Amino acid sequence: MRILIAEDDPVLADGLTRSLRNSEYAVDCVHDGSAADHALSSQTYDLAIIDLGMPRIDGFEVIKRLRRRAATPPVLILTAHDALQQRVRGLDLGADDYMTKPFELPELEARVRALIRRSASGGNTLIINGKLHLDVTGRRVTVGDRPLDLSARELGVLEVLMLRSGRVVSKDQLAEKLYGWDEDVGANAIEVCVHRLRKKIEPSGVEIRTIRGLGYLMEKNQDKPKA
Repeated sequence: MRILIAEDDPVLADGLTRSLRNSEYAVDCVHDGSAADHALSSQTYDLAIIDLGMPRIDGFEVIKRLRRRAATPPVLILTAHDALQQRVRGLDLGADDYMTKPFELPELEARVRALIRRSASGGNTLIINGKLHLDVTGRRVTVGDRPLDLSARELGVLEVLMLRSGRVVSKDQLAEKLYGWDEDVGANAIEVCVHRLRKKIEPSGVEIRTIRGLGYLMEKNQDKPKA
């Protein structure tokens, strides 16, 4: 899952970026509203965290432009103001939740999980495909009752593929969801990750097929066409 942080306070921005990356999200960070507007118009994000009091373009205008493009990522606004009208205006413009500074990181992370869960899986906390179960909130994967030990990247790939089960997902789409701008993506990084993940989920009755030239497709074994 990929998140944009738009926050002009470098200390807070760095803290948020580190915290969310430690929670296995891909994170991009910008420090003014113009850069935020450009990022949101040119990239696809699963969540945007937007400070209202940014330079160049304020957060209200960033949200207004985002929703004018009919873009649908959930928005969590950050504000140093506790005034009711600030919160109401942000929500009316299309934000989904807000937090007033200062705040505790665990609460912000909980709200991030809730917003992404609501957006990506229709409010369900559990995604199921065959015997494969993914707990979106707890970031846990099981095959039946047996837990799977997955790396952060493997978990990220699995989440994207399960959310798009039955549809082809390209390598570029996986990389976009798993890596931020400043993270290097090796030429074979996605292939290696998918290979390891494929082995681990074999007992689930679900497989990851390579569609040559297009990407990867998750489907149940019995869904494969017979030769």
